[in-house]
Amino acid sequence: MSVIRHFIAGHETALAERTGPVFNPATGAQQHEVAFASVDEVEQAIAAAEAALPGWRATGLIKRADVFFRLRQLLAERKSELAAIVTSEHGKVLSDAAGEVSRGIENVEFAAGLVHLLKGEHSEQVARGVDVHSLKQPVGVVGAITPFNFPVMVPLWMVASAIACGNTVVLKPSEKDPSAAVFIAKLFQEAGLPDGVLNVVHGDKVAVDTILDSPTVRAISFVGSTPIAKSIYERASQNGKRVQALGGAKNHMVVMPDADLDGAADAAVSAAYGSAGERCMAVSVLVAVGDEVADQIVAKVAERMSKLTIGDGTDDASEMGPLITREHRDRVASYVTGAAAEGATVVVDGTAAEFEGGGFFVGTSLLDHVEPGMKVYEDEIFGPVLAVVRVANYDEAVALINANRFANGVAVFTRDGGTARQFEFDIEVGMVGVNVPIPVPVGAYSFGGWKDSLFGDSHIYGPESIHFYTRSKVVTSRWPQPSESQINLGFPSNH
Repeated sequence: MSVIRHFIAGHETALAERTGPVFNPATGAQQHEVAFASVDEVEQAIAAAEAALPGWRATGLIKRADVFFRLRQLLAERKSELAAIVTSEHGKVLSDAAGEVSRGIENVEFAAGLVHLLKGEHSEQVARGVDVHSLKQPVGVVGAITPFNFPVMVPLWMVASAIACGNTVVLKPSEKDPSAAVFIAKLFQEAGLPDGVLNVVHGDKVAVDTILDSPTVRAISFVGSTPIAKSIYERASQNGKRVQALGGAKNHMVVMPDADLDGAADAAVSAAYGSAGERCMAVSVLVAVGDEVADQIVAKVAERMSKLTIGDGTDDASEMGPLITREHRDRVASYVTGAAAEGATVVVDGTAAEFEGGGFFVGTSLLDHVEPGMKVYEDEIFGPVLAVVRVANYDEAVALINANRFANGVAVFTRDGGTARQFEFDIEVGMVGVNVPIPVPVGAYSFGGWKDSLFGDSHIYGPESIHFYTRSKVVTSRWPQPSESQINLGFPSNH
């Protein structure tokens, strides 16, 4: 059985003293082993990144940009191949995997504008003969730790901006679907990136902790669950690192009485069950304003669910694939089977669906009369389960959402511009959609939530990523004539 190896200093390598299984979620069969890095191997990757840093930092901005232009072309040419790798290890359908690659390309395109993005500022004559200018300089070696649900897009969210800013990177992808990260690293190499600028190590807590504790690594980017994000933020920041750690979500979609209910039902089904709900921006709570709206939207969503095709992601007829592991499938199912005992109404029970073969499939579920305090409401399920909460009016909807500990994404469906504008003003969530169920910003903006959905001050990709991956330096300069020099013990003044 083939072993997926690390990519360090431009070469695949692995001692493979410890390995983990990589499954095909559609069949349940193990298809690869992935090498788990030892402390020594992670330190080799960090050392390679450190050695490559001076040369890459000194590389001209135009030459750096050329790498990203070539990378963008390579990703576009090999999109189908990369999507197939994602489907084979993650399980999502091919069209969804191809869409993920496209969103990753957006961030490469943004990074290609680094000549503009890294411009500083200049003020002439702040005092007689004195000028001030600012610089953006790289932070150094960056650690990037990414989740299983987007094995192409999230790594490109991090490494594109980090490398564009002149940093070098050690990437630790999820051990559940690791092949895409190595594929991306090889494309970077083909695009002209020097060896050692991007290194990939696989593994578990041993690899993560080594990255977090290394004094050479100056910044950490992470995307994953809230408990792990909080832990990583605390450990890395205690070690003096700059940290952005994106956590979990419980995304609400508010349906107002004046909304296009057919359009809202289509959006809810797409956003709740796409990628089997394994998205941090998936809609997991539908907030229906008024019982009349609730009754209608529940019926419309249930009717659409009955027509979904669930199957192997390589089958063009499939609209939803399996979950990532058997254990995760069973965890998701447990929320549905326990919902009735909590007082919810199980409108559609996806756990009752039967599938051939040994894949990690579960059907789509719809729960009505869900209330705060229930596990199905409080927890991030990360599966194809949509909970419906009924509220009496707009104010109750806003209060419900603002009381939730997660604040990643939210959406409101309405035909009223005043309601939409007020919602934008009132809601305490990082990303807001108006008649858009999954408001993931385009590459020129930044992605991130509030509250327990983000630990750290900077959102990921876009303009905030440039701030995160650079340090600002301000230079005050004066070039006096020899006769102008004099001793002055007073406090410096710009007057």
